[in-house]
Amino acid sequence: MMELPNCPKCGSPYTYEDGSMLVCPECAYEWSADAAEETNADQLIVKDANGNLLQDGDTVTVIKDLKVKGSSSALKVGTKVKGIRLVEGDHNIDCKIDGFGAMKLKSEFVKKA
Repeated sequence: MMELPNCPKCGSPYTYEDGSMLVCPECAYEWSADAAEETNADQLIVKDANGNLLQDGDTVTVIKDLKVKGSSSALKVGTKVKGIRLVEGDHNIDCKIDGFGAMKLKSEFVKKA
């Protein structure tokens, strides 16, 4: 049995074939099976705590108080972070936060604003 590729738009593993097309049931994206082989494998797929796709330049909101190493203060719930940059690794969001400076965050602790 042929293993179907994940959705190139949302990364869902639940794709299925519909004739010569591949379909994602989560985001309803359709693409040809031939194009699936040509998709950009370098594209980084990062989702927030609610499962929304994040992209470079998005604005996110912190959903949990986060302790900051080397600082006596914490990053509070509701803090808005503008202009994020997605990177590889455990902490997959690179950003600058007013009052804290440059920081790396995990996508599981933010939601898209």
